[in-house]
Amino acid sequence: MRETIWLIRKTFRSTFKNVKSWLLYLGLPVVAAALAMLLHGSSGESEFRVGIVNHDSGAAITQEAIDFVGQMDAVNVSMISDADIHEELDAGDLDMVIVFPAAFSEALRQGNPLPIDLHSVEGVGVTDYLKSSLNQFIDNRTAIAVASQGDAAVFDAMVENYVQQTYSFTAEQVEDQSIHHNRAKQTIGYLLILMLFASASLSGIILKEKENRTYFRMLTTPISGSTYVFSNTLLNLFIMILQVVFTLMILTLVFRVDPGISILGLLFILTLFAFVAIGFSLVIVAFAKTTMEATGLQALLFIPTSLLAGCLFPLELMPDFMERIAYFMPQYWVLDTIDRLQLGQSWSSLSLNLVILLAFALTLLVVAIYKFNRNNETGSFV
Repeated sequence: MRETIWLIRKTFRSTFKNVKSWLLYLGLPVVAAALAMLLHGSSGESEFRVGIVNHDSGAAITQEAIDFVGQMDAVNVSMISDADIHEELDAGDLDMVIVFPAAFSEALRQGNPLPIDLHSVEGVGVTDYLKSSLNQFIDNRTAIAVASQGDAAVFDAMVENYVQQTYSFTAEQVEDQSIHHNRAKQTIGYLLILMLFASASLSGIILKEKENRTYFRMLTTPISGSTYVFSNTLLNLFIMILQVVFTLMILTLVFRVDPGISILGLLFILTLFAFVAIGFSLVIVAFAKTTMEATGLQALLFIPTSLLAGCLFPLELMPDFMERIAYFMPQYWVLDTIDRLQLGQSWSSLSLNLVILLAFALTLLVVAIYKFNRNNETGSFV
C-alpha cells in the first residue's frame, strides 16, 4: 500500500507540476459547457414566423381568421404574395405560410368552408399546434354558419355573441425546461469525450515510462508491475471524478443550468462511465507498443464511437441503422440514462442501462488485465 501511495504522489506531481496540465483537464470542460450554451441558444421563447397570402381581401371572416393567428403567443404574422412563398420558406425567413383562397369568407358563411393551403418548414414542432388551432376556429365558424341557416345577420349576431362571452380562468407561466435539459445533455456529451482522452492521457504515462526505461528501473525495486498499473488507475479515477465534479459545478452554479436530475445521480452515472474510460485506456496501453500507436488507437476508437453515440449532436438526426449501431457504444447508454431520468423515469426502470455500463467497464478491464499478464515483450522499448 505504501508503494501505491508513493507512485500516485510521484505521477501526480510529475503530471500536474505546471498550470497547463490543470487547464487541460479542468479548463476544457468549461469550454465544452460554454459551447453547449451557445449551441442551444437563449432560454427565451422563440418566435414562430407565419406568412399570410390573402386572396379574399376585404372579407370580414377571413380577416378575423388572420387576426386569430396573429394573436397567438410567440407568432409573428406578415402579409406576402404567392411569388414569395417558396423563396421565404427556403431562405428560412418564414416557418409557415397560410394561403386563404378567394371567396373563403362567403363559403364559410354558407357552412361549406373552402380548404386553406398550408406550406411549412419540415420538422417545425409548433406547426401542428397552429394548424389544429386554425381548424378549430374554422370549425367553430362553420357550426355557427350551419345554425344561422345562411342568414348573414343571424350569423354576425351569433359570432358577436360568441366573441363577447367571457370565461374565468387562471393562467400560470412555467419555464421551458427542455432547453436546460438539452444544454446539460450536450455538455455531458462533450464531457464524455474529454473523459476518454483524459483517461488515455493518464494511462499513456505507462507507455512513456516504458519507453524511457523508468518503468523497468522501478520494477527492480519492491514495486511490482500490478502495483504500478493499480496506482495509475487510482490516480486516473481520482482525476476524472474531479473533472466531473468541477464540470457539474460550472454547469449548475455558473451557467445556472438545471440538468433535470440530481447532481448525485449525475455523479454516479459519470463515475460509472469513468471506469469504462479507464478500461478503454488500459486496453489501448496493453495492446499498443509505442505512444504513437496509442495515439492512433485513441483517435480510431474515441471520435467515431462518440459521434455514433450522439455525444456531438442529437442521435435523432442520424438514419435508423446508425441509431442501432449506437447501442454498442457505452457513451450512448450514459446519454440515454440521463435522457430517461430527465423525462421522469425511475432509477429502477433503468437497471438495464446501468448493468450494460457496468458490463462494458468489467469487460474492458478484464481484457486489459489479461493482456498485461500475457504481455511480457519489452523489445519495443529496448
